[in-house]
Amino acid sequence: MSRSVLYTSSPLLASKTPAWRSHFIVGMIALGFVGLGARAAYVQVLDNDFFLRQGEVRFARTLELPANRGKILDRNGLILASSVPAASIWAIPEDVELDNPEVRAKLPALAKLLEMPLPELQAKLADEDKTFVWIKRQLDWDIGQKIAALDIKGVYQRKEYKRQYPEGESAAHVVGFTNVEDKGQEGMELAFDKLLSGKAGSRRVIKDRLGRVVDGLGEEIPPQDGRDMQLSIDSKVQFFAYQKLRDQVEAHKAKAGSVVVLDANTGEVLALANYPSYVPDKRKNLTGEQLRNRAITDTFEPGSTMKPFTIGIALETKRVRPETVIDTNPGRITITGSTISDTHNYGALTVEGVIQKSSNVGTTKLAMQMPAKEMWETFSAAGFGQKPQIAFPGAVSGRLRPYKTWRPVEQATMSYGYGLSASLFQMARSYTVFAHDGRIIPATMLKSSEPAVGVPVFSPKTASQIRKMLQMAAGPGGTGQRAQTQGYSVGGKSGTARKQIGKSYAAGKYRAWFTGMAPIDKPRIIIAVMVDEPSNGQVYGGLVAAPVFSEVAQQTLRMMGVQPDIDVKPQIVANPVEESL
Repeated sequence: MSRSVLYTSSPLLASKTPAWRSHFIVGMIALGFVGLGARAAYVQVLDNDFFLRQGEVRFARTLELPANRGKILDRNGLILASSVPAASIWAIPEDVELDNPEVRAKLPALAKLLEMPLPELQAKLADEDKTFVWIKRQLDWDIGQKIAALDIKGVYQRKEYKRQYPEGESAAHVVGFTNVEDKGQEGMELAFDKLLSGKAGSRRVIKDRLGRVVDGLGEEIPPQDGRDMQLSIDSKVQFFAYQKLRDQVEAHKAKAGSVVVLDANTGEVLALANYPSYVPDKRKNLTGEQLRNRAITDTFEPGSTMKPFTIGIALETKRVRPETVIDTNPGRITITGSTISDTHNYGALTVEGVIQKSSNVGTTKLAMQMPAKEMWETFSAAGFGQKPQIAFPGAVSGRLRPYKTWRPVEQATMSYGYGLSASLFQMARSYTVFAHDGRIIPATMLKSSEPAVGVPVFSPKTASQIRKMLQMAAGPGGTGQRAQTQGYSVGGKSGTARKQIGKSYAAGKYRAWFTGMAPIDKPRIIIAVMVDEPSNGQVYGGLVAAPVFSEVAQQTLRMMGVQPDIDVKPQIVANPVEESL
């Protein structure tokens, strides 16, 4: 039986408590409330900037409002590059309920829309250590809407823009492309990235932990869209030039090829194409060979296409006239122990015949009458050894060594295109000297309606004489007969240069060139063609590169509305003469 306890009789309860103790406790509680009140007043009223900032860091976000990138247009207003809305898919892995049967049932459909293997998708969503992960960026907008319709918790999307390139691989090396951040990486997209990009806007908002906007803060700064830009390129000429180049490279089992088309009056680039190429908005398996803009970035020894400049110097200085006879017997010449040869012994040739037959010996004999400085100054004035002043990334200067270092044999070989180097673009521009009455004009990738102002290199008389010789070189008995077109007179010079590998020339490897203009009396276009390592039994520029010139010239002049200047009948001859290497 339990014993009753009288708590009131406890000695502890019976003892008297000092009054100060209760006063002290009450005072401390009151002091605590005063401290809390003071702290609240300090935080809420006196110095609340710090805490506001900390709150914003946790809940407020600055949303970037992307600017719409400007369009790239061809000279006729056709779109070469434009931006379209795209959906970028992201997720918060810890919020994706992978154990939920309903979610697991939707994942195969999501993977199919993403064009992603299901295991790869599951691996990204299973990484619970991450609070954010990109699943896939820049999907087509309609695909993004289908993904949103799946309504998978933890999977979200963001509106972005992606570039589309309607002309595909034909204009790839001109237009270039952007990366997933919409920044230019190649071509005109890179060269004019700042102009095209515009300026992004911003908006301050409050977000919840799921990234949803709860409320806005302050004023919105609207984006400034990028500016459209119009190129000098004619998309029709560009496509046709690319198509004919591609067909020729494949037909001759060549390594690569390039073509440049210039307006001879304005210096505008109407077409610039390379093969192999790529599709700018589908670069998954892009290789360096496809990406190289060979017409701008690669330099080669131009071979016989340099001979008109050497002959032009001799005419300009009145050392010779077009009818002056040069004895090329016996088809070779020795300069300081090195022998220079023609493919045939042409015997006695006029100066015109030297160009027509592409005689190395005849060109060398003329070059050896000139001071090296004179040749160097003319070559430099024609743009060789100098970086083209064109708003395009990757343009190179080529090589033209100072004349003081030239040995006699080097002066001889430079006269017919060995010992110096140039890009195809430089070669095309250099021929504006002959097409523009002796003046070299600047080239441009932007549309221009004004005639170009050139710098004199030769007199109009010399330029006219060279054009006549180029017409003979592309006519009967010349090395570029396959450059002939129907309805238009043409002139040009073929070249076949051995490829240099290291310090020596590779056996059986050549580059075939042809550079010319049409119509010959008043040229409207200049076209330069290069085919790298043709290997189907033909290597000469007159056989490999000239046919591309013929087809591109004829089609381009028709598109430009240029009236034919000769009877419309086939001008192509079956068996052109082989030029000297």
